[in-house]
Amino acid sequence: MRQDEISPASGSRKNRKRVGRGDGSGHGTYCGRGVKGQKSRSGFSRKRGFEGGQLPLIKRLPRKRGFTNIFRTEYSLVNVEALNRFEAGSEVTPDRLVEAGVVKSLSRPIKILARGDLGHPLSVKANRFSAAARAKIEAAGGTVEEMGHAAESS
Repeated sequence: MRQDEISPASGSRKNRKRVGRGDGSGHGTYCGRGVKGQKSRSGFSRKRGFEGGQLPLIKRLPRKRGFTNIFRTEYSLVNVEALNRFEAGSEVTPDRLVEAGVVKSLSRPIKILARGDLGHPLSVKANRFSAAARAKIEAAGGTVEEMGHAAESS
């Protein structure tokens, strides 16, 4: 077999449809778009979920859409395992967490979560604690102080 004898499998390569090249081509006049109507116009594009002007399914079923709670409090989350970088007996405050690079900024209140283990006692101050995180810190001999919301802490 030589390189010049190789050809693609039959049916795998197809010539593109060249429309608007005269009636003799079979794709002249209306160019395969039919006569009139929205889909025959240039620049036509149908939006996702569009149903021809009928009220779309997604708007007919409000329970499927959900909503965004504008009063939701977004927390900066810190796991208990991240507190191991502080030396035993030290006080961990939001400012210390930012200095250590655990939290990027104090723009959000801080919540301590329970993933990982704490190896030594620490005095931890934060806006919120999960119940399991509070238990782990106290089990390691540390103390927990809840500071309230961000407005109070900043």
